[in-house]
Amino acid sequence: MTSLHENLITEFKRDWVDGAKRTAVAFANTDGGVIYLGVEDDGTPIGVPDADESMRRATQAIADGIHPDLMGFTSVETEQMNNVPVVAVHIQRGTNRPYYLADKGIRPAGVYVRSGAASIPASESAIVDMIRQTAGDSFEDAVSLQQTLTFTAAELAFSDTGLAFTEATQRTLGLRTDDGRYTNLAWLLSDQCTVSIKAAAFADDDKETFLNRQEFSGSLLTQFDQVNEFINRHNTVVSRTGDDMRRVDDYDYTPLVLREALLNLIVHRDYGLSGPSLVSVFADRMEFLNLGGLPSRFTREDMMNGISAQRNPKLANVFYRLRLVEAYGTGIRRIMGDYRDSKEQPSFHITDHTFRLVLPKHAASRATAHGHDTAASHDTEQPLSPNEHMVLDYARNHGAVTRRQAQALTGLSQGSAYQIIASLVGRGMLSRTGKARATRYMPA
Repeated sequence: MTSLHENLITEFKRDWVDGAKRTAVAFANTDGGVIYLGVEDDGTPIGVPDADESMRRATQAIADGIHPDLMGFTSVETEQMNNVPVVAVHIQRGTNRPYYLADKGIRPAGVYVRSGAASIPASESAIVDMIRQTAGDSFEDAVSLQQTLTFTAAELAFSDTGLAFTEATQRTLGLRTDDGRYTNLAWLLSDQCTVSIKAAAFADDDKETFLNRQEFSGSLLTQFDQVNEFINRHNTVVSRTGDDMRRVDDYDYTPLVLREALLNLIVHRDYGLSGPSLVSVFADRMEFLNLGGLPSRFTREDMMNGISAQRNPKLANVFYRLRLVEAYGTGIRRIMGDYRDSKEQPSFHITDHTFRLVLPKHAASRATAHGHDTAASHDTEQPLSPNEHMVLDYARNHGAVTRRQAQALTGLSQGSAYQIIASLVGRGMLSRTGKARATRYMPA
């Protein structure tokens, strides 16, 4: 008589039942194992009434009810035990863990592991560990714990740039795995993204008195637009007449430099670390604090020389495709070049887990050099540029204007059109209403 016992890699069932899928998942997530059909719990072989039917049901249940695809690690065969037919369902440890019940998702209710002779729900930390082991050190490549995602902001951004946002595109860009599951990159671009950026303007260096503060979440594409608007509201511009009698705008911070600093904050952050990124506006400087130091084997000297080491290359590629990033490895050099003739220089404060960029306000030195007082705020008495007139007139005639309409009116790039809107908002001529796709700018 055959003597068998249930253990870490062995389980008995009288026949295939739906609950056996949990055991298959647990074996795939642990060290593999065999499910014997036609064997009592005490190890007594009793056989199955129809071996072919039992094999069919087991194969179909594993194929349809477990994700990702486990069939490459599954074999089903019949054996004879004590002269009765039993079915042996062999499950190998999978290479694409965590495996989970398709109707439960990647959460403890759907992910099982083996503990002794029992199949138990995996803890959330165990699930995260499996994801990390499968994806290596790449956060953006790991399978997202959240698979119910929407992409309102992403679809709009892709549409604005003339790009399709199909499932095929999502696979190509790394938003989906080969078997169709969403990655963390997809989650970062989705409307459900909970990673946030906190932005605040302070009256003094002790950070006790707030002039303004907001926290932004949702798609990183939405966060980019909203934080960009926030920092430009706090970017004072003083207009003067140049030597050629043309209008010259002196900003506290060059808008394109602020844009580069914000892109660096978003694209190069370590999203495996919890906590918000911070943008802080002070009377004399603006600071961008990012989670994540320099990438491994990458030095400060490499960074200053314009060498590009991307922590999130697929996220950077999405931003590049959407024309939000112009070229790789040019951001730091562009920032430093803007301050080439300034007394105060940008500074970088780097630890193992943080990266802080400090941009000094330099409008004062520029204006003083031209003999102008810089105490003024946005000067609404100075004439608007032709493009600003065009956008403002459209808003007044139609009740509102969108960033997309401003881009179409002026024929400018997405970023340049947004700078025009930000300038009009900063001067108090337009006010923002709505969020994401519904964002409009109304005459103030």
